[in-house]
Amino acid sequence: MFQSLATLRDRMRHAGVVRLYAKVLAPNDNSKNQVFLGSGFTSLNLLPHGDVTTDLSSVSGAVRDRAKAELRFLWLTSEGLSVAPEAKLILYPRYPEVRFSGFLKGCRSAPSAVMTSRDPGRVLILGVTHAGEIIGYASGPGEQIAMEVATGPWGSIGVFLDLSLGSPSEPSAKEVLLERLRRIHTQTWVESMKLGPEGAPKPYAARNAGGYTLEALLGISPNGRAEPDFMGWEVKQYAVSDFRSFRAKSAVTLMTPEPTGGVYRTEGPEAFIRRFGYPDRNGRENRLNFGGIYDCLRTPNHLTGLRMSLSGFDSGTGQVTDMNGAIVLLDSRDTIAASWTFKGLLAHWNRKHAKAAYVPSLYRTPPPEYAFGGRILTCEETDFLLFLKAVERGQVYLDPALKLETPESGEVRIKRRNQFRVSHTVLPTLYHRHETVDLTD
Repeated sequence: MFQSLATLRDRMRHAGVVRLYAKVLAPNDNSKNQVFLGSGFTSLNLLPHGDVTTDLSSVSGAVRDRAKAELRFLWLTSEGLSVAPEAKLILYPRYPEVRFSGFLKGCRSAPSAVMTSRDPGRVLILGVTHAGEIIGYASGPGEQIAMEVATGPWGSIGVFLDLSLGSPSEPSAKEVLLERLRRIHTQTWVESMKLGPEGAPKPYAARNAGGYTLEALLGISPNGRAEPDFMGWEVKQYAVSDFRSFRAKSAVTLMTPEPTGGVYRTEGPEAFIRRFGYPDRNGRENRLNFGGIYDCLRTPNHLTGLRMSLSGFDSGTGQVTDMNGAIVLLDSRDTIAASWTFKGLLAHWNRKHAKAAYVPSLYRTPPPEYAFGGRILTCEETDFLLFLKAVERGQVYLDPALKLETPESGEVRIKRRNQFRVSHTVLPTLYHRHETVDLTD
């Protein structure tokens, strides 16, 4: 047992924890009833988890699909760390809500007395590490840590209290990011650049290098991983015509996941493009393209014959009815040309978009240079259900850019880019909290 919250924080920090949350437990929050982590899927943004899977379970004699996500969860005790191998998140899309389950099973040093109880005053503390592990600690009623958590001046994120790992005088990750962006804004024009493999910035002359330039200034190495960029924040730049209206010149690319089903998956991208693509419209020989805009409100694309639809989602209630549902592209015979399952999209979305900052930029040449604006849109507490609602309304759409080239050499070359995009003005609807921060204030 730790004697104070400060002592526990130090131990959590020593174990690699970078974010610390607490939940004051209700009587029903126990090993029998599971621990309620909030309505909707917002808690999935905070807790790193594995892929969402479904299996059959029996509830009151009825067999139904149960969605779950595995965790790398360990309990912290005064003796050290103890793995809870059966810990998992259970998703109940029809409510919708997320619960924490299996946290005692198979663990030798779990706090069973606290987590099997229904007593009021219990507190569950969850620390998240850079490696994606979750380290838990349970404090019983009347214990010093439980009382400090219950009476502290904490901010809240859903059902959680946000316990800063530093002292109250230390800036939060958001404050650190905004201060860095303020300094970048005051630099005015900077050379177009990209971080090299060794971590040093190098000139980069590509026309659409605003994102690479901002990442280089923030010290973010380019990567294709679906992970946040800066201290848990995804940072995205968008081009504007001026710093007065801050009107985006183009849509925002939210993510670029590969299809997980349909012809694209079963027969491969080449077969998909040959079947649904079209000759290059600029007359380039030996090239097939697959492009266009696809959303849930449009008629079939005149070049590909495909239309977008949403399966497993009830537009009336705004709820997922089937976790095996998907965003699908269908032909005139309802053949699934490509699909993106909710399970795959949910994990991708939550990892990348839990917290996002959108930074305006200007471009000029020669030489190629960028300036980054002082009005930043910050968005927090997203929920995958908000994403699906925007898809259903036709606001989030697919804007693919695929091509298949078969030069005379006979070597087939395929470019794959399946991007989901949205108008910049729609971004705030994908989050429960957003604000526009003026860095010049």
